[in-house]
Amino acid sequence: MAKLRPSGGYRDLRSFQIATIVYDATYWFCERYLEPRSRMSDQMVQAARSGRQNIAEGSRASATSSQTELRLVNVARSSLEELLLDYEDFLRHRRLQKWAPDAPEALAVRSIGRKHPSDPPDPPDLTDEQRYALYARWLDHDDPAIRANALLCLINQANYLLDKQIAALEAQFIEEGGYSEQLAVARLEERNRKRNAHPSDPPDRPDPIPVCPKCSKPMALRTAQKGAKTGKQFWGCTAYPECKGLVDI
Repeated sequence: MAKLRPSGGYRDLRSFQIATIVYDATYWFCERYLEPRSRMSDQMVQAARSGRQNIAEGSRASATSSQTELRLVNVARSSLEELLLDYEDFLRHRRLQKWAPDAPEALAVRSIGRKHPSDPPDPPDLTDEQRYALYARWLDHDDPAIRANALLCLINQANYLLDKQIAALEAQFIEEGGYSEQLAVARLEERNRKRNAHPSDPPDRPDPIPVCPKCSKPMALRTAQKGAKTGKQFWGCTAYPECKGLVDI
C-alpha cells in the first residue's frame, strides 16, 4: 500500500533560507531605489516572493504528489531566474559595474553560506533576522550597486541549490513515483488480483484508469499547463518523463 511521504520541513532547506533573504532584501531594495508603483518594482517583489513561497508549497505538497512538488520547485527556480535578470538589468541600465564571479566581494558573499550551513538533518541554528544580518553589510549598503551585486550572488546560490533539489526529485519520481501514482498502481494490481482469483465472474465495468498505449503502465489524470489545451485534463503515463504516452479524455 502506498504511504504518505513526510512533508514540510522547508524551513530547514538552505534554498528556502536563502530565498527568504533574497525576498526581504528585494522588498527593501525596490522600496528605496525604484518607484514603488512601477511595474518593475512590482515584478521584482513578486518574483522574489514566488521563489520563496513555491519552495514552501512544494515541500508541503510532497506528501501526496511528487509531480506537484516538482512543478512548484521548478516555478521557484524560474521566478528566481527572472529576478536575476532584473538585477542585471538594473546594473546595466545605470551603467553600474557587475562583479566578476571571482571578485573579492563576490567571494566574500558566497563564503557566508559555507560558514553557516544549516542543511537537514541539523536543526536551524539561526533566525531569519540573524541569517539576514550575516549579509547586512552588503544588503543594507547605501550603494545600490553593492546591494544588487550581493543579491546576484545569493540568487545564484539559491538557483544552484534548487537545481540540485530538482535533479533529486526527478530521480526519486522516476524510481518510486509519487503517492497518487503508487495508489493508481496498487489499485490496478488489486483489481487484476481479484479478476485472476475469480475468472468465472462476469466482467466488471472497464477500469476508469487506462493503461499507457506505449508502455502499458497505468496512467495518471493530469491537467495541461500550457498550449492550446491549457486547463483541460488528460491521462498521462506514470513513467513520465521516460515515457510520454498520453490518452485524451
